Amino acid sequence: MSFQLPIYIEPDFQKEPFFSAREATVKTVEKEGVAPSNYHALSIFPEYFKVGGQWILVSESRMDCVPVLREGLVVEAVEFRHLHIGDMVFVGRNEDGSEGIYVHSHGFKTTNVKENQDIFSFRTGRSRETAYSRDYDMLYELLRYEKDHGYIVWVLGPAVVFDHDSRSALSELIEHGYAHALLAGNALATHDLEGGMMRTALGQNIYTQAQQPLGHYNHLDLLNTARNYGSLEKLIREEDIRDGVIYSALKKGVPIVLAGSIRDDGPLPPVIGDVYEAQDAMRTHTRKATTMIALATQLHTIAAGNMTPAFTCKEGKIRPVYIYSVDVSEFAVNKLRDRGTLSVTPIVTNVQDFLVHLRNNLVP
Repeated sequence: MSFQLPIYIEPDFQKEPFFSAREATVKTVEKEGVAPSNYHALSIFPEYFKVGGQWILVSESRMDCVPVLREGLVVEAVEFRHLHIGDMVFVGRNEDGSEGIYVHSHGFKTTNVKENQDIFSFRTGRSRETAYSRDYDMLYELLRYEKDHGYIVWVLGPAVVFDHDSRSALSELIEHGYAHALLAGNALATHDLEGGMMRTALGQNIYTQAQQPLGHYNHLDLLNTARNYGSLEKLIREEDIRDGVIYSALKKGVPIVLAGSIRDDGPLPPVIGDVYEAQDAMRTHTRKATTMIALATQLHTIAAGNMTPAFTCKEGKIRPVYIYSVDVSEFAVNKLRDRGTLSVTPIVTNVQDFLVHLRNNLVP
């Protein structure tokens, strides 16, 4: 059975309380980077603002940003640090439409809730006791669809490349078109390239996991060599690296955003050291995302997930954005939901098994 997107049902703005609702109120920014009092903060859901008798959707939303009215009846989600004097910010905290602001939290038609379903049931949360077989089946169908019709963003922690099989599985997924952008940090790229050059990650053989003599130098040697060459492309060419996540992404032209951290060694040449510059680079891809898969990186998952709304507009149509958080820790996978990304699907497993399952079911 081929994957089908759920139908989005827009509110009927010709009916009450929308039809006679007053216009949304805007206030002008008077100080750079500071929103006016009683500003409205955006959520992950579709939000509409009544302007000139029309209800306008924020088409590229982001949680914890403020909505700014632009020319041409466009409402843009803007970070506080990007607010400029003269920007017109919507104000008001009532989200039921009465103040010209409406948050539409149930827009996608779903068949998940059955009529006469019991109010009480066991295991409604997500934990190590959850059966994830149906989640995998749905994800396989989704990724086959998204390969040609969507924008798949991967958020990656270094554990992805510590194991030969998971590193190989993700590389094959990239090679076969199941990735449109990679968001990671210095460590993911460093240890992936260490694996390509020395067959180790953090000094351990990526296949046998055996410690290598003086292996703790390997990632530092890799970093030093990469910095000497000045680019990952030249490193891969000169050191004859022929496999791995970074190799496959560069080969396929998949964009890579490496956000720096205070923990970083080196770092690698393309790592973005300015946190806000890195955030802007990440948002370039999260605003286009239709599916996001975050693997074994709690803080990077929360950062990317909170930039990504539950919906996006493609070819004039509103569709859901699917977000998956995968980790061996229940706490880690559920943390993103706790931080406001209510549309996330958590899967509790090690990323090695997860990636191998995907590769085995998606790659011919």
